[in-house]
Amino acid sequence: MRFTKMHGCGNDYVYVNCLKENVPDPEKVAKLVSDRHFGIGSDGLILIQASDVADFRMSMYNADGSEGKMCGNGVRCIAKYVYDNRMTDKKTITLETKGGIKTLNLTVGEDNLVSQVEVDMGKPILKPEDIPVAIPGDLVISEPIEVNGKSYDITCVSMGNPHAVVFVKDTEAIDIEKLGPCFEHHPVFPDRVNTEFVQIMNEHTIKMRVWERGAGETLACGTGACASVVASFLNGFTEDTVLVHLRGGDLKIHYDHDNEKVMMTGPAATVFSGEILLDE
Repeated sequence: MRFTKMHGCGNDYVYVNCLKENVPDPEKVAKLVSDRHFGIGSDGLILIQASDVADFRMSMYNADGSEGKMCGNGVRCIAKYVYDNRMTDKKTITLETKGGIKTLNLTVGEDNLVSQVEVDMGKPILKPEDIPVAIPGDLVISEPIEVNGKSYDITCVSMGNPHAVVFVKDTEAIDIEKLGPCFEHHPVFPDRVNTEFVQIMNEHTIKMRVWERGAGETLACGTGACASVVASFLNGFTEDTVLVHLRGGDLKIHYDHDNEKVMMTGPAATVFSGEILLDE
């Protein structure tokens, strides 16, 4: 199977062009390629496919083989892949995902390669039953839950996948390997959850660490950055345009609350391409 490894702010996936390749068992392949000792090494597998409703379609699988709905860093990398490999000459493309159709605006350098991508991430979902989170009310903003014997205030947002945002004094002091799984599998989250631990630096800047369901801690999460900015704004901690410092790099997020949509801008990078033998 031919593949290309790419990353957005260190959130790395193995990408396969399914207009040319066939991946019959993506759940199994995702586990194989994601293994950093016996495989390629990644946070998961992303398939680039044909679409009847958009320019291209994305299917994504986490490192544990579970299928995800959306990946903000992944959609930027797909935009770079299809343009750099001359699968399109458009500088604005649409991408079908399980979290809806996304519109991507490409920044192309003098080398005719994509360096940065702006993504219309769509409307943040705030109704608890639609996120989903089993907490009553119209919104989940700074609601306490008990995790591992301690109370944490959570703000919940879906950007096509569920997020619980927790504001902390120091992201580096969080034992994320211990806390992350406790949040992910907490009974109030029927579909599990991605958890963002957010430190407010000022009204235009935050720091974030993320525990992604099915993948563990990753260096970046695009949907998580969007959810964190929406949560920061709803709690009155920041303005609507925020620079998010992630362990793998920075993302610029604008929450257009008047039009109820979130815009994300960030880099995409190709690491290498190759071929891997799959078990028959």
